[in-house]
Amino acid sequence: MPLTTAHTQSDRTEPPRSAGNEPPLLWMPETELARPDPAVVFAAGLRHHHLANTAYPIAHRKTIWPFRQDPERHRDLLRRALAGPRLCLYIHVPFCERRCAFCEYTVLEQHDEAAEAAYFAALEREVELYHDLLDPGAHELAGLDMGGGTPLLVRPERIGAVLDRILRTFPLAAGFAMSIETTPKIAAMDPDRLAAVRALGFERISMGLQTVSSKLLRVYGRDQAGDNRLAADHIRRAGYRAFNIDLMYGFAHQTVDDFAASIRYTIDLAPDYITLYRMRYKGTRIAGEAGQVDLNHINAMYHAARELLLAAGYAANPGKNAFSRIPDDPGTSRYLTERVVWSTPYLGLGLGAQTFTNTVLGYNLGAATKTMGTYLDAVAAGRLPLQDLYHLPPSEGMAKMIAVSFYFGQIHRAAFRRAFGRPLETCFPEAVAFVLARGLMEYHGPFLRLTPAGVDAFNGVIALFYSPRVQAHLLGLGEG
Repeated sequence: MPLTTAHTQSDRTEPPRSAGNEPPLLWMPETELARPDPAVVFAAGLRHHHLANTAYPIAHRKTIWPFRQDPERHRDLLRRALAGPRLCLYIHVPFCERRCAFCEYTVLEQHDEAAEAAYFAALEREVELYHDLLDPGAHELAGLDMGGGTPLLVRPERIGAVLDRILRTFPLAAGFAMSIETTPKIAAMDPDRLAAVRALGFERISMGLQTVSSKLLRVYGRDQAGDNRLAADHIRRAGYRAFNIDLMYGFAHQTVDDFAASIRYTIDLAPDYITLYRMRYKGTRIAGEAGQVDLNHINAMYHAARELLLAAGYAANPGKNAFSRIPDDPGTSRYLTERVVWSTPYLGLGLGAQTFTNTVLGYNLGAATKTMGTYLDAVAAGRLPLQDLYHLPPSEGMAKMIAVSFYFGQIHRAAFRRAFGRPLETCFPEAVAFVLARGLMEYHGPFLRLTPAGVDAFNGVIALFYSPRVQAHLLGLGEG
C-alpha cells in the first residue's frame, strides 16, 4: 500500500525534543586540549581547502581512532545513543552501472539479480536487527532518504519490501517525507520504473546530472546516454511533488564557462531545486588532481552559478548549496533538512552507511573495502554490520554537527544549545569572535550565518570549529 504524507518543510523555530524514556548516552570524557591560534587554523583551512570541508572528521586513524569502540560495546552504545524519540533514516543502495572517477561513495559496479536479491534481503534483516535493539514505537521517523549508488537500478518491488518493513517498524512524524535518487539515463528510458517508485510513497526525487560538458563526462567516465529533457518530463509525469537536480563543480579540467553552461542548461529544465556539490577528492580515483584546483577558481565558479540561479528565481542564503524556486522551501529532503538544521540523529542502513547521533559516529561494513561480503555475512549471523563505531567526546560531536550545518551556510544556535547544553559562543569563543570581527559570519535571526566574504573563505571558517586534535592534524600537513 503506498505511503501518503503531506509535503511539509522543516521550518520550526525551536529544535525537536531530545529526551527519551531512557537517559541518553553521555559523551566520552576527554582531556581538554588547547586550541591553536584561530588565524593559523583559518590559514591552514584555506591552504588545504580540498580537505577542510563538510566531510568531517578527516584522517580518522590519526585523529579520532582512540575513541573507536570494541564490537562487544556496539549494541549498548547504539541503543543508548538512539534513545531519543526522533530519528532520520538513510538507506544505501550501492549498485551502479559504472563507478565515475569522481565518486567518493561506497559503490559496486557488479550488479546482477543474485547480488540484488541478496543485498535487499540483508537490508530487511538489518531493519529487524534494529527493531530488536531499539524500542521502535518510541522513535518517530522524521525523514527517509534512499541513495547510492543508483537506487532506481533495482526492481521497485525490492525497494517496496524494505520500505514496508521499515514503515511497519517505526511510527512516522508529522511531515515525514521520503526522497530517492536517479540518473538521467534511467529517468529517460524507464518511465514505468519512475512511476512504480513514486507509487511507493517517494515524493521527492533527485537526478544526478552533474555536468553537461561532454569533455568532463568523457574524462571522468560518466555515462552520457539518455535524454535529459525527456528524463525531466518523465519525472513530472510520474507525479513527484519535489524534483531536484544535482550539479558538481571544482574539477581540475572544468572552466567557469563549463559550469555556467551546466547551470543555464539545468535552469532551462526547470526543476524545483538545483543543488551544487563542490568536488571532494578524498577517496576518489582522481584524488591526485586535488592539488591542481585553485581556490579562487572554485569561488569564481560558485559565484557565476549563484548569480545565474538568483536571476532565474532560485533562492539560497550565502553559502547554502541547495537553491529553491519554491517559496519557504529549503530545497533539500526532509531527512537532510532535519540533519543539517536540527542535528536530528540519523541511522544508516546498508553497505558502508553512516550513523551519527552527536555522541556516536558509526560506519557500516564495506565503508573501507567497498565490497559486500562482510556486510552480508554479519547480517546473516545476526550481528549489527558495523565496521567502526566511535564514542565521541564533546569536541568531536560539536565539530561534526557544525560541519554538516555548513551545507546550509549557517549554524542554528538554538539547535546547538539543545544538542550540547551550552551556547555556541561559550564552546567556541575564539572562533566566533574571529569570524564576527573579520566579517566572515554574522547573526541572522537564530543563525550564525556566512557572509559573502565568508563563503569565499569557507574552508578556513569551517576549520575554526573542528576539534583541537583535527586542527592539529591540519596544521601538521604543512604548506603542501
